[in-house]
Amino acid sequence: MPNIYRPDFEDGARPPGFRARRARVGYEVGSELIGCSLWEVPPGEAAYPYHYHFGDEELVIVIRGHPTVRTPDGIRELNEGEVLRFPLGEDGAHQILNRTQDTVTFLAVSSHGRPDIVVYPDSNKLGVGERLPRGGGLRAFFHRELAVDYWDREHPPGS
Repeated sequence: MPNIYRPDFEDGARPPGFRARRARVGYEVGSELIGCSLWEVPPGEAAYPYHYHFGDEELVIVIRGHPTVRTPDGIRELNEGEVLRFPLGEDGAHQILNRTQDTVTFLAVSSHGRPDIVVYPDSNKLGVGERLPRGGGLRAFFHRELAVDYWDREHPPGS
Protein backbone atom coordinates (compact mmCIF):
# COMPACT_ATOMS: atom_id res chain seq x y z
CA MET A 1 0.00 0.00 0.00
CA PRO A 2 1.56 3.34 -1.05
CA ASN A 3 2.27 5.96 1.57
CA ILE A 4 3.30 9.54 0.70
CA TYR A 5 5.47 9.64 3.84
CA ARG A 6 7.37 6.54 2.67
CA PRO A 7 7.30 6.95 -1.14
CA ASP A 8 8.55 4.42 -3.65
CA PHE A 9 10.44 6.70 -6.04
CA GLU A 10 11.06 5.71 -9.67
CA ASP A 11 14.48 4.56 -10.76
CA GLY A 12 16.30 6.23 -13.59
CA ALA A 13 18.70 9.07 -14.20
CA ARG A 14 17.44 12.53 -15.04
CA PRO A 15 19.54 15.28 -16.67
CA PRO A 16 21.02 18.18 -14.69
CA GLY A 17 18.38 20.80 -13.92
CA PHE A 18 15.63 18.16 -13.75
CA ARG A 19 16.88 15.88 -10.98
CA ALA A 20 13.56 15.58 -9.18
CA ARG A 21 12.26 12.30 -7.78
CA ARG A 22 8.77 10.99 -8.57
CA ALA A 23 6.64 8.34 -6.87
CA ARG A 24 3.69 7.31 -9.06
CA VAL A 25 1.14 6.75 -6.31
CA GLY A 26 -1.74 6.39 -8.79
CA TYR A 27 0.04 3.57 -10.63
CA GLU A 28 0.84 1.88 -7.34
CA VAL A 29 -2.86 1.60 -6.46
CA GLY A 30 -3.88 0.69 -10.03
CA SER A 31 -5.81 3.88 -10.76
CA GLU A 32 -7.12 3.99 -14.32
CA LEU A 33 -8.64 7.48 -14.61
CA ILE A 34 -6.77 9.53 -12.00
CA GLY A 35 -3.05 10.14 -11.95
CA CYS A 36 -1.31 10.96 -8.69
CA SER A 37 2.42 11.53 -8.21
CA LEU A 38 4.47 12.67 -5.26
CA TRP A 39 7.42 14.83 -6.32
CA GLU A 40 10.57 15.79 -4.40
CA VAL A 41 12.57 18.57 -6.02
CA PRO A 42 16.09 19.29 -4.71
CA PRO A 43 17.45 22.86 -4.55
CA GLY A 44 18.20 24.36 -7.96
CA GLU A 45 16.27 21.71 -9.90
CA ALA A 46 12.94 21.58 -11.78
CA ALA A 47 10.42 18.75 -11.67
CA TYR A 48 9.93 18.83 -15.45
CA PRO A 49 10.14 21.11 -18.51
CA TYR A 50 7.61 23.88 -19.12
CA HIS A 51 4.61 22.26 -20.83
CA TYR A 52 0.85 22.06 -21.28
CA HIS A 53 -1.59 19.22 -21.92
CA PHE A 54 -4.56 18.72 -24.23
CA GLY A 55 -5.81 15.62 -22.37
CA ASP A 56 -4.77 15.97 -18.71
CA GLU A 57 -6.07 18.59 -16.33
CA GLU A 58 -3.78 18.84 -13.29
CA LEU A 59 -3.86 19.92 -9.66
CA VAL A 60 -0.72 20.56 -7.62
CA ILE A 61 -0.74 20.62 -3.83
CA VAL A 62 2.38 21.95 -2.09
CA ILE A 63 3.24 19.59 0.77
CA ARG A 64 6.58 20.98 1.99
CA GLY A 65 8.74 23.97 1.15
CA HIS A 66 8.30 26.91 -1.19
CA PRO A 67 8.57 25.85 -4.84
CA THR A 68 8.30 28.33 -7.68
CA VAL A 69 5.68 27.95 -10.41
CA ARG A 70 6.10 29.24 -13.95
CA THR A 71 2.87 29.81 -15.91
CA PRO A 72 1.79 32.05 -18.82
CA ASP A 73 1.09 34.70 -16.14
CA GLY A 74 4.69 34.69 -14.95
CA ILE A 75 6.73 33.25 -12.10
CA ARG A 76 5.87 33.22 -8.41
CA GLU A 77 6.82 31.43 -5.20
CA LEU A 78 4.27 29.07 -3.65
CA ASN A 79 3.44 28.45 -0.01
CA GLU A 80 2.99 25.17 1.83
CA GLY A 81 -0.59 23.97 1.48
CA GLU A 82 -1.25 26.00 -1.66
CA VAL A 83 -3.33 24.27 -4.35
CA LEU A 84 -3.05 25.13 -8.05
CA ARG A 85 -5.05 24.03 -11.09
CA PHE A 86 -3.59 23.75 -14.58
CA PRO A 87 -6.40 23.62 -17.16
CA LEU A 88 -6.19 22.01 -20.59
CA GLY A 89 -4.46 23.94 -23.36
CA GLU A 90 -2.02 26.83 -23.50
CA ASP A 91 -3.53 28.60 -20.48
CA GLY A 92 -2.51 25.58 -18.38
CA ALA A 93 1.20 25.73 -19.24
CA HIS A 94 3.33 25.17 -16.14
CA GLN A 95 6.64 24.19 -14.60
CA ILE A 96 7.52 23.64 -10.93
CA LEU A 97 11.05 24.69 -9.89
CA ASN A 98 12.93 24.86 -6.63
CA ARG A 99 14.81 28.13 -6.13
CA THR A 100 15.26 27.60 -2.39
CA GLN A 101 18.02 25.89 -0.38
CA ASP A 102 15.71 23.10 0.87
CA THR A 103 14.03 20.18 -0.90
CA VAL A 104 10.40 20.87 -1.82
CA THR A 105 7.62 18.29 -2.04
CA PHE A 106 4.34 18.46 -3.91
CA LEU A 107 1.53 16.15 -4.91
CA ALA A 108 0.30 16.25 -8.52
CA VAL A 109 -3.14 14.87 -9.39
CA SER A 110 -4.29 14.53 -12.99
CA SER A 111 -7.19 13.28 -15.10
CA HIS A 112 -5.19 10.83 -17.17
CA GLY A 113 -7.75 8.33 -18.37
CA ARG A 114 -7.23 9.01 -22.07
CA PRO A 115 -4.39 9.60 -24.52
CA ASP A 116 -2.72 12.96 -24.16
CA ILE A 117 -0.89 15.45 -26.34
CA VAL A 118 1.70 17.58 -24.56
CA VAL A 119 3.34 20.73 -25.97
CA TYR A 120 6.78 21.87 -24.74
CA PRO A 121 7.05 25.54 -25.84
CA ASP A 122 10.69 26.07 -24.80
CA SER A 123 12.01 23.21 -26.95
CA ASN A 124 9.27 23.29 -29.63
CA LYS A 125 8.45 19.62 -28.99
CA LEU A 126 5.23 17.67 -29.10
CA GLY A 127 4.65 14.60 -26.95
CA VAL A 128 1.96 11.98 -27.44
CA GLY A 129 1.14 9.24 -25.02
CA GLU A 130 -1.28 7.00 -23.28
CA ARG A 131 -1.00 6.19 -19.63
CA LEU A 132 -1.91 2.69 -18.66
CA PRO A 133 -2.82 1.71 -15.08
CA ARG A 134 0.49 -0.12 -14.63
CA GLY A 135 2.60 2.27 -16.70
CA GLY A 136 3.84 1.89 -20.23
CA GLY A 137 1.81 2.41 -23.39
CA LEU A 138 2.45 4.70 -26.34
CA ARG A 139 4.94 7.46 -25.55
CA ALA A 140 6.76 9.49 -28.24
CA PHE A 141 8.23 12.98 -28.69
CA PHE A 142 8.70 14.99 -31.88
CA HIS A 143 10.28 18.27 -32.91
CA ARG A 144 7.42 20.37 -34.24
CA GLU A 145 9.52 21.90 -37.03
CA LEU A 146 9.73 18.41 -38.60
CA ALA A 147 5.96 18.26 -39.18
CA VAL A 148 4.81 16.87 -42.52
CA ASP A 149 1.82 17.59 -44.70
CA TYR A 150 -1.38 15.62 -44.04
CA TRP A 151 -1.08 13.89 -47.44
CA ASP A 152 2.63 13.02 -47.07
CA ARG A 153 3.26 9.36 -48.12
CA GLU A 154 -0.43 8.78 -48.87
CA HIS A 155 -1.31 6.97 -52.09
CA PRO A 156 -4.68 6.42 -53.77
CA PRO A 157 -6.28 3.04 -52.99
CA GLY A 158 -5.08 0.30 -55.34
CA SER A 159 -1.98 2.15 -56.54
